[in-house]
Order: sequence, then C-alpha cells, then structure tokens
Amino acid sequence: MATSTSCTGSTLLQPISQIIDLPLDQVNFVVCQLFALVTAFWFRLYLHPSKTSPFIRHVVATLLGFYLALFCFGWYALHFLVQSGLAYGVMIFTGVEHMHKYCFVVTLGYLSFCQVTRVYVFDYGMYSADFTGPMMVITQKITSLAFEIHDGLMKREEHLKPSQKYLAVSARKAAYHLQTQITHNQALKAVAKQLNIPAVNSCPQEVRDVIQKLCTCALSLTVYLVIYTACPTERVIDDTFMASNPFYIQVLYLYISMLALRPKYYFVWTLADAINNAAGFGFNGYNTDGTPKWDRISNLRILNIEFATSFKMFLDNWNIQTAHWLKRVCYERCPYNPTAATFLLSAIWHGVYPGYYLTFVTGIVVTMAARAVRHNVRQHFLGSATLKLIYDVITWFSTQMAICYTVVPFVLLAVGPSLKFYSSWYCCIHLLCVLLVLVLPVKSRRSKQQEQPSSVQASEQNCLSSPDNNCNQKQKAT
Repeated sequence: MATSTSCTGSTLLQPISQIIDLPLDQVNFVVCQLFALVTAFWFRLYLHPSKTSPFIRHVVATLLGFYLALFCFGWYALHFLVQSGLAYGVMIFTGVEHMHKYCFVVTLGYLSFCQVTRVYVFDYGMYSADFTGPMMVITQKITSLAFEIHDGLMKREEHLKPSQKYLAVSARKAAYHLQTQITHNQALKAVAKQLNIPAVNSCPQEVRDVIQKLCTCALSLTVYLVIYTACPTERVIDDTFMASNPFYIQVLYLYISMLALRPKYYFVWTLADAINNAAGFGFNGYNTDGTPKWDRISNLRILNIEFATSFKMFLDNWNIQTAHWLKRVCYERCPYNPTAATFLLSAIWHGVYPGYYLTFVTGIVVTMAARAVRHNVRQHFLGSATLKLIYDVITWFSTQMAICYTVVPFVLLAVGPSLKFYSSWYCCIHLLCVLLVLVLPVKSRRSKQQEQPSSVQASEQNCLSSPDNNCNQKQKAT
C-alpha cells in the first residue's frame, strides 16, 4: 500500500495511487503538472497575444490555476486567496513609504503561520506534498512587487542600485504589465538588434526546448527512483551502517546519496520550466549563433551545480529564482551582515523544521570560509593551466563535501538526527570553516564597492539591461 498521508485534494485518482503505490497527493500533483503541460500548448496556440486580449489570457490562466490548486489541495487552496488579499489590502490602505515593509511582514508572517499549523498543530511531517509550497512562491512574487513599487514611487533614480532601477515600477496598475510584457519586448528587440536579427512580435517556436526538458525530467526521475531508493540519506546516521563501514566509505555513500537526491528537484523545476515554455513564457533572447534561448525563468543549471567549484557557484545555479528574490529583497538592502540575514530569511521562508535552520546557519559559516579561501588562495593557482586544473579539482571536491555536509539536516528535518550526523563527522567542517574565517582576512562588501572601477559598474549596468540571465555568471568567471 502507498504511504499513508493526509490528502485534502481530490480522491478521483485514488485507484491509480493504490496501483502504483504512491501517496495520493503526489499522484494528484504529477497528474496536474502533466495536464498543465497539455493545456500550455493549447494556451499558446489559441490564446496567443496576437489573437486574444491580455484580460482573457489572465482570466483563463487564473481560473485554470485555481482549479488545479483545488484539485491538489482542496479547501486549503483558499489560503492562496487570503494571503494575496491581505497583501493587496496592505498595498492599497498603507502609505507607499512603508508599504513594502508591511507587505513583507504580513505576507511572510501568514506563510509562517500556515507552516507552523501544518507541521505542529495537525501532524508533524504528515504531508508528502503540501499547500505551503505554492504559498512560498506567492510570497516571493508579492514581496518583490511591493519592493519594486516602493522603489519606483519613493526613491530617486540615482539612489537605486542598477538592478533596482531596472525592476522599479511607477504605478500599481502597470506592475504586472511592466514585468511581463515590456521587459520581454525590450529583451527581444535589444538582442535582435545586437545580432542583426529582425525584431518580431512573437517568440520563436519552443517545442525543441520543451522536449529536451521533458527528457531531462524523465532521466532525473529515473535516477531518483532507482538510486536514491537504494541509498537513502537517513542511512548515514544508522548505527549499524556507521559501525560496519570505515569513514571514507561513509563519505562516499553520503556523496552518492545526495547526488541521487538532487534529481527530485531537477524533475520538479525542469517540468515547471517546460510547462511555462510550452505556454510561451521564458523566452530570453538569442544565443550568439542566433538560436533562441528559453531560460529566462529557469530555476537551475544542472551542469553548473554538479561541477561547481565553489559554494557560491552552487548556490547561484540552484533554485535560481529564489536566489534572485533573496538578493533583491534582502542582500542588496540589508545594511549589516547581509550574508547572515539572507540565509536567515531563506530558513524562515522554507519553513519551521529545525533542520532547515541548522542547514542555513551552517551555510553562513561555509560561505564565509569559502569567500576567505577564494580571496586569499585562488590567485596563486592562476599562473598556469595545470595549476588552475589542480585548483578546480580540489575546490570541486571541497564544494561537494561542504554541500553534502550542509544539506543533511535539511533532509533529516529533526534536531536529534541532525546532531547525530554532525557528531559522527566530529563537526569537522564547522570547525575548519570557523578556523579559516578567523585566520584568513577578507575585505568587507563596502570596501570592495568603493574600490570597484567604473568600468565594472558600467559592465554591470549593461548586464542588467540585457535579457541574458547568464551575464552575471560570465562576470564571475573573469
């Protein structure tokens, strides 16, 4: 029998759930995603902007989305409306000067309230898929809009950072239009002009990219179901496993387990990306060879994740849209210790399981240590290709070990199992990172900004005005 979990959504697919031995809420979610994929092609063909008004497109998308939410989560989907309604009320009835702060507190507070009741009031860990997941995305969208309206209406242009200036909106009614239509048209025309490609009013066909992403989904799901089922992360704290295997085998097992766990997220995010592309969303201009790119709203870059040579590179390519949100609403605006504040906000946003906080607190220390090593060591390995290769191999291995060590509490969730894991590793990475931070000097962010040459600032401005989301990655590589 399938794992017993509470499902408040439709029970129409209960027979399928029993046949394939999967929880009903997971079955509902996957079926809705596949239905959304088919509907997306219909939406693109029959409700194309050249044929239908934006109002009709918005109404259809809203009704379809809410129906799928009801199918998956039942009456819990009403929380989506309550959260959005509260935020809209704050935007309407509070002054623009502090509207973004109130909206942030109300939206994130309501999300946290739902997460607390789901975990501690009803049943700890009872859901395998739950209604707070979509609320996390809604929180990002609402708070981003609130900050962008505040930037557009209350701040002078010269006081805005380049990214804030690019995203700032000047009126509530224009916000959605500006973020979806104008930026898209600007991106299309700007890149087409650079590549001498005639600007067009519609995106090029996306079928090939959708098929490639669906193939990635199939491969990711297969890897997860086959390998992770055989190598679950929970085994790293099993007394028998730890007693019967030397430490290096435990390290190798942990790496394989985490390597097999990540495809679960690859599957979900890539499928969502494919659905958006099928509906005509996510076009990001053209490559230098003239081929279209469909990665404007992609949430990960798999190869950059698996071959990351720094902790920052891993984070920059994992859950990309959330990383952008954290940077825009927290890191760029926090006057004191923005790194710690950003990790703390990420922990609060993810939920109330203690393992989340252990992971993100560890992430603060690892990030500071990685930054110190890079600033003090990297330049000594740039003299030749051989030294650079040695540096890349060492940093790749170190990054993978740091990621595995950091993420284990995120998987185990509870305090007891997480501390048991840390003690089995003698908290070695915690101690090493603290030692590196204390020994190796690193310049503050404010000092680096003051020393930043105007040419780099101009490059950042050009990067932000470009639709190429990989631009930041190119700059970091230089």
